[in-house]
Amino acid sequence: MVEFQVPEVDYTRYSNRQLAGVPLAILVLALLVLAGWYMATGAPVTPGIDFTGGTEMRIQTTASQHHIETSFDSQVASVTPSASQNNVYIVTFQSTDTNSLTNQAQSNGYQILSKQSTSANFGAGAQQLALYGIVAAFVGMSVIVFLMFRSFVPSIAVVISAFGDIVIPLALMDVFGIKLSLGTVAALLMLIGYSVDSDILLNNHVLRRSGDFYESTYRAMRTGVTMTVTSLAAMAVMTLVSAFFQIGLLTSIGVILVMGLATDLMNTYMLNLSLLRWYKYEGVAR
Repeated sequence: MVEFQVPEVDYTRYSNRQLAGVPLAILVLALLVLAGWYMATGAPVTPGIDFTGGTEMRIQTTASQHHIETSFDSQVASVTPSASQNNVYIVTFQSTDTNSLTNQAQSNGYQILSKQSTSANFGAGAQQLALYGIVAAFVGMSVIVFLMFRSFVPSIAVVISAFGDIVIPLALMDVFGIKLSLGTVAALLMLIGYSVDSDILLNNHVLRRSGDFYESTYRAMRTGVTMTVTSLAAMAVMTLVSAFFQIGLLTSIGVILVMGLATDLMNTYMLNLSLLRWYKYEGVAR
């Protein structure tokens, strides 16, 4: 059996500015990506048909991708080749007229493997509900954290880390062309829980348990890093398996969680830890 051993990092070699600088720089870059995407497209992340309305059709054909794009009367939003099946494409349309799209696909000799449609009104309502859900979860998390620690610096360290765990994966979604869907929103909500869990674990060990700062940090890392890396590995396997079997919802959730959990390791044990160390030795706690 392979045993995962968490290495003991010599944090005394690095200043607080060095530890916080990398995650903060990446966070600023992620915010710039989202801002640029918003200016270019009108949305910080490209919404999928779950939120805009439209039709997604999976077809099998030997025709070229360009031929597929020009063979429908309705505007084709995207044509994506399947990663695991030859001659299979995922075609999305802004139109919700599935009967017309089905007839056009069949007249071109395409074999329709599956299709789904979302109305524009339902998509707009789902988008608004998803936004409210993310904001409510984040605000609720922030309130609970402040009530737990009753001190500004440890609390804001958790909030900033959780904020980065959401913003950085959102920017990576733009970079890798992943659209916002109900699956990715669910993953973002799960990331808030993962982030708060690891950050509160670190804060509790450092602020509320006996022992030297670095000894407490390593105790927290042995539990927190093992927990996060195990979850990350499980999500990576789930992503690969669901992608192979063409389970789109699970694939979307897995990709976002893998990116978010990797981000959480950086934010928790660099950004959050640097703020806690400043608070412990140079801030109001001295």
